[in-house]
Amino acid sequence: MTSDTTALVTGANRGLGRSAARALAARGTRVVVTHRGDAAGAAETAARIRAAGGTAAVLRLDLGDVPSFASFTSELGAQLERWGTARLDVLVNNAGVGVFGPLETVTTDDFDTVMGTNVRGTFFLIQALVPLLAQGGHVINVSTSLTRHTSPATSVYSASKAAVEALGRTLAAELGPRGIRVNSVAPGPTATDFNGGAMRDDAATRRALAGQTALGRVGEPEEIGDAIATLASEGLRWATAQRVEVSGGALL
Repeated sequence: MTSDTTALVTGANRGLGRSAARALAARGTRVVVTHRGDAAGAAETAARIRAAGGTAAVLRLDLGDVPSFASFTSELGAQLERWGTARLDVLVNNAGVGVFGPLETVTTDDFDTVMGTNVRGTFFLIQALVPLLAQGGHVINVSTSLTRHTSPATSVYSASKAAVEALGRTLAAELGPRGIRVNSVAPGPTATDFNGGAMRDDAATRRALAGQTALGRVGEPEEIGDAIATLASEGLRWATAQRVEVSGGALL
C-alpha cells in the first residue's frame, strides 16, 4: 500500500473492524471508518489512527437501511474528494450482526435481522460502491470459521456468512474484468466483544476454545486486522475468489 490508497471499513467502531482499519492505516492507507450508531467508538478508532500518524474519517452507515446507501455513497464521494481522489481502493465488509439460539427459539425477526444485515446489506453496499472502486481494487468480506465447522445454536449466523462467501466468489468473476479482487477472511474464535465478549472475558470459554485450536489459544483482533491488510496488499494481488481462514487451526 502507498499513501494515496483509500479504504472503507464497515463496523470499524470496535472489534475486528477497528483492528482492520488500524492495520490498513499502518500500511499508509487513508481509512473511512463507518459505524451504525456508535459515533464515540468510531471517533476513537479514527483518533487512534491519527495518533499513529495515519489519516481517517468517520461516516455513519446502517447496513440494514439499504435505501440510505445512495446518500451514503454521495457522502463517501465527498470525503474522497477532500482527500484529493475519486476512487476507493479497498472495501472491507466487516459489519454484521449475530443472533444465536437453537432452532426452536429463532424467530422470523431474528432470521430477517441477520440475513437482512449480513447478506442483503453487504450485497447492496457492494453494488452501491462498485462505481467508486478503482481498477485493481479489492473487496474483502469478513466471514467466519463456522462456515467450515459447526457449533450448536449458530445456524442462521453461519448460513448468512456462507451466503456472503458464495456471493464473493460470484462477484469475483463478475468484477474480475475490471481487475477487482473479491475475497473472504474467515476468523475463528477471537477475543472481541462480539456475542457479549465471551471469547474475550470468560476464562472458561477461552480455555475450551483454546483446546480446540492447533495453536492452543484464542485469536486476538489485531491478528485478524493484519490478515485483512495483508490480503489487501500487492503481495496477494493474484488472489481472488478465495476464502482465507484465520482461526489458529480451529477444529481441524
